[in-house]
Amino acid sequence: MDIPLLFTTRIIRLFCYGFLSLVLALYLVETGLTVQQAGLIFAFTLAGDAGITLLLTTHADRFGRKRTLLLGALLMLGAGVVFLMRQNIVLLIVAAIIGVISPSGNEIGPFLSVEQAGLTQLVSNEKRTQVFAWYNLVGSFATAAGAGIGGGLAYSLQAGGMSALDSYRVALTGYSVGGGVLFILFLSLSSAIEVRPATEQKTTMGLHRSRGVILRLSSLFALDAFAGGLIVQSLLVLWFQKNFGADVGMLGKIFAGANMLAGISALLAVPLAKRFGLINTMVFTHIPSNILLILIPFMPSLPLSIGLLLLRFSISQMDVPTRQSYTMAVVDPDERSAASGVTAIGRSIGASISPMLAGLFLGSPIMLLSSIPIIASGGLKIAYDLLLFREFRSVKPPEENT
Repeated sequence: MDIPLLFTTRIIRLFCYGFLSLVLALYLVETGLTVQQAGLIFAFTLAGDAGITLLLTTHADRFGRKRTLLLGALLMLGAGVVFLMRQNIVLLIVAAIIGVISPSGNEIGPFLSVEQAGLTQLVSNEKRTQVFAWYNLVGSFATAAGAGIGGGLAYSLQAGGMSALDSYRVALTGYSVGGGVLFILFLSLSSAIEVRPATEQKTTMGLHRSRGVILRLSSLFALDAFAGGLIVQSLLVLWFQKNFGADVGMLGKIFAGANMLAGISALLAVPLAKRFGLINTMVFTHIPSNILLILIPFMPSLPLSIGLLLLRFSISQMDVPTRQSYTMAVVDPDERSAASGVTAIGRSIGASISPMLAGLFLGSPIMLLSSIPIIASGGLKIAYDLLLFREFRSVKPPEENT
């Protein structure tokens, strides 16, 4: 029962994140805050999340995975309640730092790392990558559903005569209720997700034997995330609009389809990983996708550029479940939550720096200069792939040593 339960909590949580992401900024502005104040709150939210996630995940395997998930659910519930009841910016900043609230629709808090560690505990080495692929796919679809329903609900309530502020409060209430539902569901988890520490030796950030491996992986994942931050979706939309005059509505549909292709591509990684290995699948599906990315700015028309974009998305996410599976495989069982948390923080730090740099180039009226972030992203990602292959091709997970 633990595996279906962890999939259910993933779906509910990502639905809530997507549900809230469409209206959170609008809600804060409707309460009387300025756009700058809302941006400040989001900055504290992301910074606080990084700190809370690192603290909880690096202690989860010893403190207890179930306890950590329960605490995370309470932090999600509490943040939602404070945002719902208070408009004082100081209190909102405190809630943003301590609580768990998602302004972007992306996974935040300790949940992902601890759930992946628990799933690894419950499945065989041979099934791990497949389970992670489905885990990522259902999360992607849940986020998309939440965003669509959240925005549609607010629009319908306002069309029915409800004020904008009250319609956004409904979404925030739903987010808080979601935290409460997660808490109840996590209570049903069994002790099978827990791990008994295999060593009493001193740990650093919850790591002992695998400290060097995880720090090297984290630095490489940070490079990959930095490159990804140069082409976040909103910046790509801006690039297509600026250089080809593309209609925003059309781009929204294209990127919705592209993200569906990306989710499905995660499933295609499973048979490849079984045949060729995790590292080979990560590297040799990622390199072609980034060659396609580099070629996009050199296409003479919008249809050709969009065609390459969709082709890239169809193979771009094969490295996600394989990367997560590999991280869980090469560490000791009592390091898994910490390993996932540390590598996730590395990615967060890398991704937080580059969008600002990309913005400097996107403002250029010259297409080649505005395309530098796309070209640089593809080049840096290929460099990441080659470094990853060089450093870890000989570090094999258990299922590849049998």
